[in-house]
Amino acid sequence: MGSFLDLMELEEIDPNIFRANYVFDEPFALYGGQVAAQALLAAARTIEDGARQPHSLHGYFLRPGNASQPTVFQVFRDRDGRSYSARRVVALQGGKVIFNMSASFTSGSDSPDLQGPTAAAEGPIRKGTPTSIPRMFSFEGLSTDQVYEVSDYPVRFWARCTEDLGDDQLMHTVALTYLSDISSGLGAFNSDEYKSASSLDHAVWFHRPVNMNEWTLVDFHPRSAARGRGLYTGDITTDDGTLLASVAQETLYRYLHTSSLG
Repeated sequence: MGSFLDLMELEEIDPNIFRANYVFDEPFALYGGQVAAQALLAAARTIEDGARQPHSLHGYFLRPGNASQPTVFQVFRDRDGRSYSARRVVALQGGKVIFNMSASFTSGSDSPDLQGPTAAAEGPIRKGTPTSIPRMFSFEGLSTDQVYEVSDYPVRFWARCTEDLGDDQLMHTVALTYLSDISSGLGAFNSDEYKSASSLDHAVWFHRPVNMNEWTLVDFHPRSAARGRGLYTGDITTDDGTLLASVAQETLYRYLHTSSLG
């Protein structure tokens, strides 16, 4: 089994075109957090001075990917302004688009640092012994002492990267993106007849610098399930309640006896 940094190695095969060559066998479709993290990293590789960091991404999962095949990422440099850079990324396998993403980068500017209440500020306690997180390389997780609703999936848990990511803030942001798609916030809406299924789209807003080698709290909340789709939102915070990132994802929400593909 490789590591997170192995997974994030990208080969530049042409200007604005990158390939993720690390492959492995898995009985499921390619984990969405992996392709989103690699796409964000590919986009960042086209920021000339490297001084601008991601502040948001918005992606659509279009086809199931295959972890045993390389993925090619084509980056479009939409704009480089005085303060912001916009990029689009198309991820391909076998000549077909499996994922596309828009991402924006900025060097930031001075402003007050304010936020609303977060779950971590309530003081959830880490419980148990750290265990690996299924489908994630170099990550471990812990449960909390706070369970606020019945769910099929962990909706409030601690996680961190066990591989030293160094001082490069970009790699910590990419690692947060990798984590942001794990589990599901719709478990509370699942029933014997209906269940959340494949991801449709995913968004992350990065608010503050992050250290993914430290414990971070993932806290998901179900928002809606209707017309075959479900939406949940979430916070990713430090243990003192500082909001690092906000997450929103829409998934299929289907009758169990129908196909989970769109």
